[in-house]
Amino acid sequence: MRPEYVERKQTNCEKWDGMERLFSSNDLLPLWVADMDFKVPEAITKALHEYVEMGAYGYYKVPDSYYEAFIAWEKRHHGFTVEREWLRFSPGVVSGFNWGVQMLSKPGDSILIQQPVYYPFARAIENNERHLVSADLVNHNGHYQVDLEAFEETIIKEDVKLFILCSPHNPVGRVWTEAELKGMIALCRKHKVYVLADEIHQDLVMSPHHHTSAFLAENYQEGMILLTAPSKTFNLAAGQNSIIIIKDEELRARWDKFVLSIAIGSGNAFGYIAAEAGYREGDEWLQGVKEQIQENYNYLKDELSRHLPKAVLAPLEGTYLAWLDLGAYLEGKNVTEVMEEQCKLAVDYGNWFAPVGYENFIRLNLATSLDNIKVATASLCERV
Repeated sequence: MRPEYVERKQTNCEKWDGMERLFSSNDLLPLWVADMDFKVPEAITKALHEYVEMGAYGYYKVPDSYYEAFIAWEKRHHGFTVEREWLRFSPGVVSGFNWGVQMLSKPGDSILIQQPVYYPFARAIENNERHLVSADLVNHNGHYQVDLEAFEETIIKEDVKLFILCSPHNPVGRVWTEAELKGMIALCRKHKVYVLADEIHQDLVMSPHHHTSAFLAENYQEGMILLTAPSKTFNLAAGQNSIIIIKDEELRARWDKFVLSIAIGSGNAFGYIAAEAGYREGDEWLQGVKEQIQENYNYLKDELSRHLPKAVLAPLEGTYLAWLDLGAYLEGKNVTEVMEEQCKLAVDYGNWFAPVGYENFIRLNLATSLDNIKVATASLCERV
């Protein structure tokens, strides 16, 4: 069952109607913001309708059934047994790791990331007056790996206090193996480095790959906080509901104390209701979404191999984001001009994810119709 495409233009959609904030025109095909152009599972719409029809939207008591639905989902999809007492709230994963940075470090502390990586990581470090350190991923013709020796050397040299892990990795599409995760987290445990594990794309993993929770890869519960959300899984970013998993009692107490200081302890009813319905009944819908994303990726890959054979498209192991190196064609050109004025595309640019070395890379959102991917691909192949 493939997901139903939704025309989102002129619906106050950030991706379709907010391009003027970052791009030269609002008349581009948007493949930037990481949300989907698909209708959510029918069960979510039904649950929200029932709540809306009730007609009174006062203070909301989060039901046990919400937590039960998430716990069952984690067990069913990831083999991860989560306990209710471990669960906390943030309005978004970005909010969550900003809170974690404030809670687990102090101004001036070194915080480690792995560039190229989701650019709000760097912003969270810099906006909170911490010192950004990167143990860059190693690029082998589009396949990215971790250099554990360099990773440890960086921790020691920079006296790193906190590591923000992206798993699965955005934008390069890697689904880290259990061995890779164990290697990174074990080094953090060895050097007493806290870990914030952003696993928001955990449900968007392509066969035959398998997501392993950071908690399952290495026993470091006293130093690790995991962040995930239904927003990527079920296209629910507007619900502003993310899930924080903290196994260690002392870390939970620190989190709770921090949350008291900012007075943001829970979210809105619509986010909880939508998430619960998705976790209960969204399995088949999600499978259809992944099939559509894989079809879109395969089309892009095949067309690029025919028309832009020197382009390097990273393998899509996870996420719904294509990471594309166009350096063979864009070297010496104005990349923004080519993408926006010639190709008429709004994309995420490579230098947003790393300041050096990725000027000729772009990230494309594949969670849209195949027709849109065909238009975008044709434009790239004809005009780059």
